[in-house]
Amino acid sequence: KSSVINRLLNRKNFARVGAAPGKTTHINYFLIDGAFYLVDLPGYGYARASHEERRKWAKLLEHYLADCKTLKALALLLDCRLPPQKLDLELASFARGCCLPLLPVLTKADKCSQRERAARQKEWQELLNVKPVLTSSSNRLGMEELWRALVAAAGTAEADGDAAGESEDGTPTMSS
Repeated sequence: KSSVINRLLNRKNFARVGAAPGKTTHINYFLIDGAFYLVDLPGYGYARASHEERRKWAKLLEHYLADCKTLKALALLLDCRLPPQKLDLELASFARGCCLPLLPVLTKADKCSQRERAARQKEWQELLNVKPVLTSSSNRLGMEELWRALVAAAGTAEADGDAAGESEDGTPTMSS
């Protein structure tokens, strides 16, 4: 998740990237151009953490998704190389139960062939009734589309921009 956030915002170390997946253990808020927050939630699947630790993260996620009154949508990051995972489907179902719009994001699309990408995108679209955005943090595939979708979900007036950039003080901004 951190790599996607960093690439999306054109910032190398905006969100801390750990050596191993699953290092996010808290809710991290990133104020974007003074307009909306991008919120990085703890991972729930791959993390090499104890069962107890993952259970705590699941409770934190559930509480946040169910009780955050200002939450506009859930960007669900899904590994493009993998078939739908039980935990991803459960999280999508829970979010839908909380009346949260879903923004499915297929990550690591650069590691799949065009045919595999199309098949995975179709598979998820059929499951969620929303077409996933294909992305790659290594080659920027889909980052502009993802940015536009996030800005639109946040309801800000900047949905016409192409990508995030930085102002002179280093804060993320939209570029046209």
